[in-house]
Amino acid sequence: MSPTDIILLLDSSVRFAVPLMLAALAGLYSERSGIVDIGLEGKMLGGAFAAAATAAVTGSVWLGLAAAMGVSVVMSMIHALASINFRGNQIISGVALNFLAAGFTVFLGHAWFRRGGTTPNLRPDERFSNIELPFAAEIGQVPIVGEIYQQLLSGHSIIVYFAFLMVPVTAFVLYRTRFGLRLRAVGENPKALDTAGISVALLRYRALVVTGLLCGVAGAFLSTAQGANFSENMTSGRGFIALAALIFAKWRPWQAMWTCLLFGVLSASQIRLQGVEFPMIGEVPVQAIQALPYILTVVLLAGFIGRANPPKAIGQPYIKER
Repeated sequence: MSPTDIILLLDSSVRFAVPLMLAALAGLYSERSGIVDIGLEGKMLGGAFAAAATAAVTGSVWLGLAAAMGVSVVMSMIHALASINFRGNQIISGVALNFLAAGFTVFLGHAWFRRGGTTPNLRPDERFSNIELPFAAEIGQVPIVGEIYQQLLSGHSIIVYFAFLMVPVTAFVLYRTRFGLRLRAVGENPKALDTAGISVALLRYRALVVTGLLCGVAGAFLSTAQGANFSENMTSGRGFIALAALIFAKWRPWQAMWTCLLFGVLSASQIRLQGVEFPMIGEVPVQAIQALPYILTVVLLAGFIGRANPPKAIGQPYIKER
């Protein structure tokens, strides 16, 4: 591959990695607080539909983004109510949200737009447009370095830059703020936090609000930036891959970013490798290449990454002693 081909591959990898990165960071807030969040997929799907539907009706992509965040937060609050107040099984609650989103988005799409569960195609002014960094065209004439600036760093939507910004922001919040300290503490030993007079339930609710906001942004990216409408099950398991990336990263933000980029490279590679003949192997079936990201997910979750110790109180409803 030429340097230009590698840069284009990395550019595609970034676009594939962004929704994974946002979902992984969303799951980090939830699981660090002690709440298992299998429902990342459903929140992203609900957000994607809300963003595309609202943008199609109002013509405003920003209202679409707000709707996506609102719907995702509502779904996150349902999960919080079931997990924190009712002390229900957190995995079942998350799976229920996934089923709810998968069915309800298609039902509403068909009822509102009569397009078989999809939303109308968005015009360019109803989507997030790509941002050209200063002097991208001029610097792009420089070999390699200029191409990296023009192709890889420039020309992305605002959500892409937001996703990468959220990595250091999350790291700072998690390790340098009072909220982050309490968030990590409630995931490890909620009883100690409760003894200190801090509300365990309120802290977990706040964490799940952040989870909902980030999942909403991830969903909006899929339908209004990367794509131009909502289609059935358009998240395609990204929520589960993000969860696998979070486990691989051992619930740390910087490692989660690099893991999502790895998944992004695999997703981008599967497109470029289709139809390519390999030495001694020949042409690999398209289905095998398309399965690469999911094969890596299974490999990671099978334990080939070393022992990943989750927060000690994760998945355990907290019952306050009277």
